[in-house]
Amino acid sequence: MARSLRSGRQIKSLSPPNKRGGAAAATKGGAKPAAAKRTAAGKGGKGGKRPPREESESEDDEEEVVEKSVSEGSGSESEEEEDVKMPAPLKKAAATKADGSEGSSGESDDDSGRDDDESNEEGKGAGFTDDNAAWLRPKSKQQLLSSDDEEGDEFDMPSEEEDEDLLEVERQSRLLDAELAAEQLEAEGELRRTIAQQTEVFHLPTAEELADDENRVVPPSELRARVEDVLEVLADFKQRREPGRSRSEYLERLSADMAELFGYLHELVEYFLSMFGPTECLEFLEASEKQRPLVVRANTLKSRRKDLAAALMKRGVRLDPLAPWSKVGLKIYESTVPVGATPEYLAGHYMLQSAASMCPVMALGVQPGERVLDMSSAPGGKTSHIAQLMRNQGVIIANDLKPERQKATVANLHRLGVRNAVTCCYDGRKLGNLMRNSFDRILLDAPCSGLGVISRDPSVKVQRTLPDVHRCAHLQKELLVAAIDALNHKSKKGGGYMVYSTCSVAVAENEEVINYLLSKRDVRLVDTGLDFGKPGFTRFEHRRFHPSVALTRRFYPHVHNMDGFYVAKIQKLSDKRKNEEVKRTVEAEKASEKEKEGTKVEGDSKETAKRGGKKKKKKGKKKRVDASEGEGEDGAEGPGVPRKKAKKGMSVPNVPAAQASKKKTNAKVTKPRRMKVTGM
Repeated sequence: MARSLRSGRQIKSLSPPNKRGGAAAATKGGAKPAAAKRTAAGKGGKGGKRPPREESESEDDEEEVVEKSVSEGSGSESEEEEDVKMPAPLKKAAATKADGSEGSSGESDDDSGRDDDESNEEGKGAGFTDDNAAWLRPKSKQQLLSSDDEEGDEFDMPSEEEDEDLLEVERQSRLLDAELAAEQLEAEGELRRTIAQQTEVFHLPTAEELADDENRVVPPSELRARVEDVLEVLADFKQRREPGRSRSEYLERLSADMAELFGYLHELVEYFLSMFGPTECLEFLEASEKQRPLVVRANTLKSRRKDLAAALMKRGVRLDPLAPWSKVGLKIYESTVPVGATPEYLAGHYMLQSAASMCPVMALGVQPGERVLDMSSAPGGKTSHIAQLMRNQGVIIANDLKPERQKATVANLHRLGVRNAVTCCYDGRKLGNLMRNSFDRILLDAPCSGLGVISRDPSVKVQRTLPDVHRCAHLQKELLVAAIDALNHKSKKGGGYMVYSTCSVAVAENEEVINYLLSKRDVRLVDTGLDFGKPGFTRFEHRRFHPSVALTRRFYPHVHNMDGFYVAKIQKLSDKRKNEEVKRTVEAEKASEKEKEGTKVEGDSKETAKRGGKKKKKKGKKKRVDASEGEGEDGAEGPGVPRKKAKKGMSVPNVPAAQASKKKTNAKVTKPRRMKVTGM
């Protein structure tokens, strides 16, 4: 058995048995046989004579060389097996350790080690096939010193194999460092872009460029970019505007681009810009393109919201409560079945109704046992909501102009179990005279242009014009005045309230109509009781409205994620009509002016008559005497006492016009009138 030089393992010798024993004995001898060989060789060299055992020793040396070569070959093969099994980091550590132990010896040892390696490689020949022979070779001291920094860098940045050996906390820490570095790079890039955008000036298209755009189809991306650029300029107009360009030019370009981008009429976009402003107008148009969430209202006449939600969830409907302000609303996100055809819907457990249309009924605040009028009831959503709040007690008059629309109202009322409703088809403008002072509460969901429900009816974009809006506003004013006339302000049940609502965001259909009513009837606006929503406008463009209009509420799709809606609550104070009182005062003023003019004319005619002939003077004196006889207690002279005659040469004093007219009327009073005055 022999020991490998590197691995230190014992291997079998390939020499014959007789020689193997000698080799073993030589190995057992340790350092002494080797020293004996060296001394013998020295003696032989000095004396020139070789001892008799010299031949046997040479043979033993040859056998040892063969055994060493064989042991080194087998050792290299075992080392190759170990290198394959050992991980890469352990290989490097072992190599570094071996290099350090060799490098700790002097320079002479390095040279001798290098010679031994060369001789070993020559002895191995083609038997050594390790691919990592380059780094297995021992390094010199200078190479070790020069490679310390490089090895340190390698261990600072671990490889994929070393990354697998790291703890989870270390991995997450390195991931966070990488993300932080990426964010810093992104922030620097964004800062550069922001500086570039703020320093550059947006070029507004000229008339020639716009003419070229008319001959081609402008892509939506280009329109969108131009709209955003114009908004940035308007946000900082003094710094970003192009020299020689006014604000009106930018607004005109913005309205034209938004109208083309979203498919609206140009006049509608201009109207929205005057209401909201540039940035909010863009948000409103974008929100109007998106569908509102599907909402259902639980019918408390037949079920509870909790039970209804559980039943719908069993059918694969994903839903949530609508909002804290509603106790009956459910918002549906996803459904595997048609929501309008479930057994619960057919049984009348719920009604499909938007969230915004629940607000007017909540603001009305009906009570059981009251008499309520719904002037525009079709298709019955708000009417059924009123009935469930009244618990089927009291009376509801559901009116609509078109009989074909009332068919849906009747069907829904039957399905939902409403028993206290009566449907009719009258012109709402005539209900004020037909049913004057007949209702405790009234709901008027007036017909409108539909500018708040564009997401449900996109045809409004191109079919509604500003004249249509003003036409609807005129009809709404007539309906509102008729509703006030039909409302009973002396209701013993605390009534005298009505709610006016529209599904439009136009000021002409909302605040202007309410302001008109305040000038025509003795009413006032009260709080709607809704905790959300934006207050109504108190001024718009050059018009100013009553300050109490701020108590009304507006709902927007881009703010509340609801349909555009308007709600106002009105209280009737008396049956007075402000316009009639104004007419009476005007007529009274005109009559008094005419009387004053008539008295002046009569006074002038009397003066001319006095200057006439004597006969006329005598007649005038007689008339004066009769008039003096007809004077009452308030007169200067008593009845029957003649006036003193004027002296000759003295002019008759002029009588005021008021006294002259009074005397004339008293003189022409009939006999019963005179007796009545004297009796007083």
